[in-house]
Amino acid sequence: MNYLGIDYDIKNTPVLDEGFIPFGVWMRAYLEGADRPVSVAVERENGLVSVRSTFIRGEEFAEANLRYVERFVKFMLWSTGGFRIYLCGCDDIAAKLAEAYSAAGERAFDFGFVDDVYEKPLEVVVCSEADFPAANEAAKPIGGHKDGCRIGFDAGGSDRKVSAVIDGESVYSEEVVWYPKVTEDPTYHFNEIVTAFKTAASKMPRVDAIGVSSAGVYVDDCPMVASLFIKVPRERRDEVKSIYKRAAAEIGDVPLVVANDGDVTALAGYMSTGEGSILGIAMGTSEAVGYVNAAGNVLGWLNELAFAPVDLSPEAMQDEWSTDYGVGCKYFSQDAVIKLAPAAGIELDPELSPAQKLKVVQGLADEGHEGALDIFRSIGAYLAHTLVLYSSFYDIKTLLVLGRVSSGVGGDLVISECNRILSEEYPELAEQITVTLPDEMMRRVGQSAAAASLPEL
Repeated sequence: MNYLGIDYDIKNTPVLDEGFIPFGVWMRAYLEGADRPVSVAVERENGLVSVRSTFIRGEEFAEANLRYVERFVKFMLWSTGGFRIYLCGCDDIAAKLAEAYSAAGERAFDFGFVDDVYEKPLEVVVCSEADFPAANEAAKPIGGHKDGCRIGFDAGGSDRKVSAVIDGESVYSEEVVWYPKVTEDPTYHFNEIVTAFKTAASKMPRVDAIGVSSAGVYVDDCPMVASLFIKVPRERRDEVKSIYKRAAAEIGDVPLVVANDGDVTALAGYMSTGEGSILGIAMGTSEAVGYVNAAGNVLGWLNELAFAPVDLSPEAMQDEWSTDYGVGCKYFSQDAVIKLAPAAGIELDPELSPAQKLKVVQGLADEGHEGALDIFRSIGAYLAHTLVLYSSFYDIKTLLVLGRVSSGVGGDLVISECNRILSEEYPELAEQITVTLPDEMMRRVGQSAAAASLPEL
């Protein structure tokens, strides 16, 4: 196979998406002929800096060079997070990226997102080796506290889940369907959150702490950007930023910690196994990713891989929010299931919600419908090939998959197909990485129970 003059090879293409061009696999092939050094750094809050060194090819590969560096930079931006990108060794490409990552450029969404999170405009800085910044990382512990009576809340895009936890043991858990992503009035979100908190509180003699797992980016327990509130008007943003603090105040003056649901996924894995270097992927309304290192600490990275590139195909589906093509949310979420349904010969009622469409396909898979099974096989193939990319940026010993897409027969098939392809095509990764699912209850409500452990009393 060839893309932009680079020959690459995959033996197991997704059965329902034969045009898939895995970025990580193509990147491996591209780098085999690359010898011009390039350095990339991304700066985020408090002077923290992530640095990567790579290479590009000669000038005759100008189109491939631009494509590679732009996708590489985008992956760094959405994995580590930051508001300033430094590029050394490719001034011409840097100038083009500065134009693209601007308010009026092709990556205007990325520019606006960064401004919302860090309240600073995104910059692309061309620099020499002498001016290139040094790496400055700072891992920190997260959660794992079990003492007392705790509420754990997992704010999914289709279901809200809550657990009442006493001294590390869940005494009550529930899932309730809600509609946060299509509701404009944040009062709806607030009332639903408070109802969940009060339900859990009623199952315990008291409440000592509240932990929240939720998609999005959080600073000081405030949602800076979160898909749950995508329909809320910008002028009501302050109500969103304070929503969890106000909801917790309805329960009492107790410690509150809000964390990205991907990080809580990884934390759940660490709590259940006692081993680190875990990349957690929650395949639900979108793709939520978190990571804990060998010591069980988070890196302080953004880990918003829903917006990070995984597919280079010119025919890749566009993400309607970020407007980019071939990004993770269309491959590792219920959107992936819905995207692949037509190719599987499955017609879904357009009046159904995305969560309901997922349930229809899962029901067909449970009945042995071959097209439905092919959907989950294809997602497993996506995952195997994408692990080539993810393992280039994260030290992974365990890949833990959670979320609604991982439930039932379909979830088991995603994992088995992923492991099969790893063994056939990437034996070094198959030996290094354990790809696994928790048990069924852990898949559905494990994040809310882990979220309860976030606050320290």
